Amino acid sequence: MEHHSSAMRIASVIHIPGLLQTADHARALFLGVFPPLTPPEVEHRVSHRIKRQAVLYSEQSVQLSAVVHEAALRMGVGGPAVARAQYKHLIAMSARDNITVRVIPFGAGTFPGSGQPIVYFSGPVAQLDTVQLDTDHGSEFLVSTAHLAKYRMFLDRLDSCALGPAGSCDLIARIEQDI
Repeated sequence: MEHHSSAMRIASVIHIPGLLQTADHARALFLGVFPPLTPPEVEHRVSHRIKRQAVLYSEQSVQLSAVVHEAALRMGVGGPAVARAQYKHLIAMSARDNITVRVIPFGAGTFPGSGQPIVYFSGPVAQLDTVQLDTDHGSEFLVSTAHLAKYRMFLDRLDSCALGPAGSCDLIARIEQDI
């Protein structure tokens, strides 16, 4: 879906979005899944995740707006060294013209949703927009006009709970210093 999108909006509470993960962060996540994966399966998934990130670097790079809850940053996936590298990577990625990373801090209070990861893919024409919901059972894809409108409003509401880009980078840097 990423390769056919003109823009993406991602919301995540528990995990850093895959398109913004370092290989070591992704590896640590895949090593923790249940049932456990074999080492070749882990490396295959890490390789696939990193290859998907090409959409952020191409000539026709996709516009990415990600809203991440502070909880996802404080998980410490992979231990201090992996987490520090991930924080630095997030800050570097947010400096790119096509990427915006915003953080909902713990102090923001109530925010909409249950923490289910959401990706809104904008197509070249509005009729091709798609919402992907990640669940324990796999991904669900929504394309109806009503669902799309609902998730645009939902993502707008999450945006209103998040810090701006500069404040988000400052918070990520403070979290990095805390570990």
